[in-house]
Amino acid sequence: MKKFFEVNDATFSSNKEHNIRKINFNISKRGEIICLLGPSGVGKTTILRTIAGLERLKSGEIWLSGQLISSTNVSINPEKRKIALSFQDNCLFPHKNVLENITVGLQKENTRNFLYSPNEILKIFQLEKIKNKFPHEVSSGEAQRVSLARSLISSPDLLLLDEPFSNIDPILKEELQKSIKDILKKTGTSAIIVTHDPNEAFYLADKCGIIINNSLEQFDTPYNIYHFPGTLNVVNFLKRGTLVNVRILSKTQLKHHYLGIINGKFGCSNLNPFNVGNSVKLLIQPEDLHHDDNSKLKLKIIDRKFRGTNFIYTLTTPKKELIPVLVESHHQHFHEKNEEFGIKTPINIDHLVCFEKN
Repeated sequence: MKKFFEVNDATFSSNKEHNIRKINFNISKRGEIICLLGPSGVGKTTILRTIAGLERLKSGEIWLSGQLISSTNVSINPEKRKIALSFQDNCLFPHKNVLENITVGLQKENTRNFLYSPNEILKIFQLEKIKNKFPHEVSSGEAQRVSLARSLISSPDLLLLDEPFSNIDPILKEELQKSIKDILKKTGTSAIIVTHDPNEAFYLADKCGIIINNSLEQFDTPYNIYHFPGTLNVVNFLKRGTLVNVRILSKTQLKHHYLGIINGKFGCSNLNPFNVGNSVKLLIQPEDLHHDDNSKLKLKIIDRKFRGTNFIYTLTTPKKELIPVLVESHHQHFHEKNEEFGIKTPINIDHLVCFEKN
């Protein structure tokens, strides 16, 4: 059964030296949101440009609504793809004011009516006060909001957004993320959003694709990518934990040289290649361990980060392994650097995620 949008065995390239090979992902049905995550320069923008028809596909196929729009032999013109693309560097018409730039999209023939009026869009994107200004008279963040609004109001079958919040004030960013997600869901508009921010992707996306080292390392729900990262490259990109050496006692039990027995409530998600007695690397994320002032298991604090609702303490084992632990900021007292920090035992972690030792 064909999906609403499919990328099959695709190779994307912006030049001879850089190829992203054998990429496969899809949007099952209209209205789903995909986020592509990865380091800067990995080729995420090239993927969007190719989907939009601005670059040629090197191999593979791209399908939209049952129509082949890109292959080695087929390339539908960009204006016939019913796809809107909003670049990180906004391309506004310099001779049109903000309102005129936004309503350019309404001049195109749409297959369905957009649910929001231009005035409603101006209000949602907080552009009412500058609607008569021209692009050279607005800030980069305002220009980015105009570009986003124009892309949405054009009512595309597929919306492509390249780092859509990169120039927007952090305080306004969260509000706009919610607004855009609401609009996409209410209008049934599918979107592919490129970002380097995991938190942004995990909030917006139904599924995420992690692109590292010229390949798609993992394509899955935000929940699974966070709790079950598929490769060490994904773990290192997300920077959400640390890896420690453990020995496998069973599918639900591991042993660490200092932390002792580590129990897994749901077992180990990826122990199939490993056997009892093998040494592997266990991913420990900040929320996996719990603080206990009265515990006999103690480690020294080497760092503390304040995150508003919580602190993340970084501890060190006698073998210099770094252990992150999350503590709510309303905990009865603070713990300082070089203090001994208690860890609750026995250690129980919901998801055990292990990788082969190098």
